[in-house]
Amino acid sequence: MMTRISVLIPVRNGAKELPALFTALAAQTLQPFEVIVADTASKDGSREICRQHGARVIPVDRDEFDHGGTRSMLVREAAGDVVLFLTQDAIPANEQAFKLLLTALHAEENIACAYGRQLPKEGASLQSAFLRSFNYPEVSEVRSYDDRRRRGLKTAFLSNSFSVWKRELLLANGCFRNGLIFGEDTCALGRLLLAGWKVAYCAEAGVYHSHNYSIAGEFRRSFDIGVLHERERWLLDSFGGATRIGGSYIRLSLQNIAALQKYWLVPDWFLRNGMKFLGYKCGGNWYRLPLFLCRSMSMNRRWWQR
Repeated sequence: MMTRISVLIPVRNGAKELPALFTALAAQTLQPFEVIVADTASKDGSREICRQHGARVIPVDRDEFDHGGTRSMLVREAAGDVVLFLTQDAIPANEQAFKLLLTALHAEENIACAYGRQLPKEGASLQSAFLRSFNYPEVSEVRSYDDRRRRGLKTAFLSNSFSVWKRELLLANGCFRNGLIFGEDTCALGRLLLAGWKVAYCAEAGVYHSHNYSIAGEFRRSFDIGVLHERERWLLDSFGGATRIGGSYIRLSLQNIAALQKYWLVPDWFLRNGMKFLGYKCGGNWYRLPLFLCRSMSMNRRWWQR
């Protein structure tokens, strides 16, 4: 029996990206059974664009959007055997992307989910492009809980910007947590790894997806990571802390600048990574800070209203 794929996409004012995304979806050799969009109060015609391309649109109030809860709602609404998550700005890099990712999911019986490679978009900064190569290398792999001794917290890494999950298994294990500042994908994977399942990374299946964060944006992103890690201490207790990963990134990114002989970027490197470190430390101590300050330092400011 052929596997039915439900493509699930959270959308918020995505009119600029959606036409390219739906064009890429239509070109896939492995076509989805259905496409379901959760649109969070878009005001730019996103819902109409999605409907024109045959997607089912579920409206979501802005105050009700939740990274985990909204995606869990989409999983429950889906009818496919597997659910494939995309974000509105993650464009499949080739026509085989879905097929390759699904092949990785079924490569072994005990693989619960798989995720693909994220490639820098046109115009990506050097820092953004390097982060993509650091997080999404050229070599595919399958990881289990046993890999935590070698990979640390990276063992539980994946991204719902381009991932596929076995739907019934995901539902049986609580789907995605509601109320997280973000990181619903990592937390769901962490629980599955602890239960004995595996995750596959497929480097051959790619999407173009990257962000050119400002230095302030780097601080806010790292602040939210610190909040997640402090509130979900079980992740670090189970898989290891983020210090080794951060150290590797800082060292390798500097080596990358040196290899390209773009030494004028070194001051930016110092400032950018210093703000990342500061943001992460502030996020880890969010409970010591006044609420208004947490809100101002966070990338997910509406979350703090809860």
